Amino acid sequence: MLTILYFVFTEIFHGTIQYYPLYLLMGLIMWNMFARGTSMGMESILTKSGLITSTYLPREVVVFSAVLTSFFMMLFELIVFSIFMGVFGLMPSATIILLPVMVVILFVLTLGFSFALSSLLVYYRDLRSIWGVILQVAFFAATIIYQITIFPEKIRQIISLNPIVPLLDISRNVTIYNKWPNGGDLTYLISITTVALCVGYVIFKILDRRIVEEL
Repeated sequence: MLTILYFVFTEIFHGTIQYYPLYLLMGLIMWNMFARGTSMGMESILTKSGLITSTYLPREVVVFSAVLTSFFMMLFELIVFSIFMGVFGLMPSATIILLPVMVVILFVLTLGFSFALSSLLVYYRDLRSIWGVILQVAFFAATIIYQITIFPEKIRQIISLNPIVPLLDISRNVTIYNKWPNGGDLTYLISITTVALCVGYVIFKILDRRIVEEL
């Protein structure tokens, strides 16, 4: 996917986005963690239905382990990213200490969505297809292949409400461009991630009461 997107968009953005291959790669790594993690987390309860119905197993553990699997896959991809940074002759600065923070925030955000999706899928099986469409649309709505600066200010404000957008922006700045994040963006990102986790877990606990009966 990286190769296809690189050849398609490199001619468009190569002159305007510095280190565009790294810019694109970081966007794909972080996005894939969210898309893959929520998809795996959503399917986790149904996938482990036999184990859940035959033994006592906290359903939270099932969802958590699915997201954790995606998380470890992302860590491997970040190792590959560091190799590419070396190829481009880039050395990380002190700002790199914030990358682990972004990674943890992404994990928590993914977990929050996964809690809600996994429980909802047990009751509404069509959610699988709906979420797939949402992810496809969200991929192009997030700043994965382009910079948010191509839009007018009013549209930027709307796009920035998507927590993936400031997360990608901060992650790229602290790794590729050696820039410290804006305090407001970081505060918003932490706040919306906390809300997503709490809301997702509440939905999960409400629907969890009858999950075994529905499996």
